Amino acid sequence: MMRITDTVKHLIIINIIMFVGTITVGDGRLFYDLFAMHFPASDTFKPWQVVTHMFMHGGFTHLLFNMFALWMFGSPVEQRLGRNKFLFIYFSAGIGAVLFQLAGYYWDYFPAYNQALESGLSTNQIKYMMDTGKILNGVSSELIISLQDAYNAYNSSMVGASGCIMGILAAFGLMNPNAELMLILLPIPIKAKYFIPGIIILDVISAFTGQSFFSPSNTAYLAHVGGAIIGFIIMWYWKKNSMNKYRWDQ
Repeated sequence: MMRITDTVKHLIIINIIMFVGTITVGDGRLFYDLFAMHFPASDTFKPWQVVTHMFMHGGFTHLLFNMFALWMFGSPVEQRLGRNKFLFIYFSAGIGAVLFQLAGYYWDYFPAYNQALESGLSTNQIKYMMDTGKILNGVSSELIISLQDAYNAYNSSMVGASGCIMGILAAFGLMNPNAELMLILLPIPIKAKYFIPGIIILDVISAFTGQSFFSPSNTAYLAHVGGAIIGFIIMWYWKKNSMNKYRWDQ
């Protein structure tokens, strides 16, 4: 059995502590309101959520699968790169995941917001509808349909270490392109250089079609894509510019 590295072990412990806090402290919403990543225009958004959301999970299964992946791929990456570089990829991928997912949310939010302004609504009136979900009198049916997308984006929340782990997975793939990986639901060995891009492509398809392949329908697919891209870029740069003291398996 592969030994768990120290940093990975500590990350898993923090994630477990945060999950226990989520299900035991307050009414179940306290930790989500404080630490999940909320839409920046919402009153529930706090700057620290950009980082703390990486340690939050939506349920035991969500936590279990993410921590299993963190152990499986994070330990060999940390062994190879060391603690500091591992953490740099981990948190950079997590922040990249936020940026990509927020870009998707703002893509839904801004057109409806601007349409509402053009219809004569004030910013306070729009915010009232976003906060309460109540439609003001006189709003056209066409605008109501548009505002639904904006409302969903405004009231969205994001939790999980998946973006971080996708970055680590991309790094693992660049370091071990011929390692054979398998999905639990598809126990066929596939080399990492094919497996990992395939997973990312499926996430891209899911992000634009809403069709889920292996994840729940409320998965932040763009976060997965963003984490993987950032992890790939960082690892590619390090590999391209590595000196003789670093050796990479091909």
